[in-house]
Amino acid sequence: MLTPSQIQTRWSTVPANVRGMFWMALCGLIFASFMAIVRLLSHQMHPVQVSFLRYSLGLAFMVPLILRMRAQDFRAANLPLHAMRGIGHGVGVMLWFYAMSRIPIAEVSAIGFTAPVFATLGAALLLGEKIRLRRILAIVMGLFGAFVVIRPGFAVVDPGAIAMLITAPLFGFSDVFAKMLMRKESGPAVVGFLSLFVTLVTLGPAIYVWQTPTLEQWGLACLIAFLANLGHLSMMHAFKIAEMSAVQPVKFLQLLWAALIGFMVFGELPSVWTWVGSAIIVLSAYYIARREAAARRGL
Repeated sequence: MLTPSQIQTRWSTVPANVRGMFWMALCGLIFASFMAIVRLLSHQMHPVQVSFLRYSLGLAFMVPLILRMRAQDFRAANLPLHAMRGIGHGVGVMLWFYAMSRIPIAEVSAIGFTAPVFATLGAALLLGEKIRLRRILAIVMGLFGAFVVIRPGFAVVDPGAIAMLITAPLFGFSDVFAKMLMRKESGPAVVGFLSLFVTLVTLGPAIYVWQTPTLEQWGLACLIAFLANLGHLSMMHAFKIAEMSAVQPVKFLQLLWAALIGFMVFGELPSVWTWVGSAIIVLSAYYIARREAAARRGL
């Protein structure tokens, strides 16, 4: 039987891209599981309160990361931009949690993958990045995929789907703000300030709908916060050790995980339109990711 050190030695010999693909696949499974637990808890208390608990408890889990911040991180912090990002992201989180309480988690995942499309648009507007015709077509294709999923005019559009259509651009622009902040600030500072501001943004609405959680609900809330942080760490590690073009396609496995967990836990069977729209969105987001990777290599 192999010892832990022997397993670690053999694992280190695996190509970096393969290891990165494993971590990204794990990230997708963690996020799909996280979404399922959010759905369960949101049936017992208001989604706004759940979103506050996710970030406030997540902030506690991030104390070691925040302690790594140096004095210069606080001096260099662009607090207005952090606040702007935190407000937009906080609103997006509340809408996202509301959507998860209303529509199948596979549908939430599908529409959520349009965020890179909006990030590309935001980078052009705020960072002055050039968008050539092929990226414009990818943006249009991604938006079309989202409309295929919800089919306005052909089916009754659930408020949760509308909430996700608002959430996606909010998260996309949040990524753009993060890129702007990372030019002069450290990673721990950007992540730490986001958690702080989102907690503050969701605090007021959470107080308005507050109900005292039971012991079981506290446990689920802690599990949500833990899984959310673990998923982000897995994704960051995948990006750190592997090429973006290698791990980005694996990220879309989250759609499969979400569909499987939704079926096993909630009996949700995604419609054919969800799969068709998801495929269009995935192709659009994948193309944008490939173009960004090529741009970084100067191709």
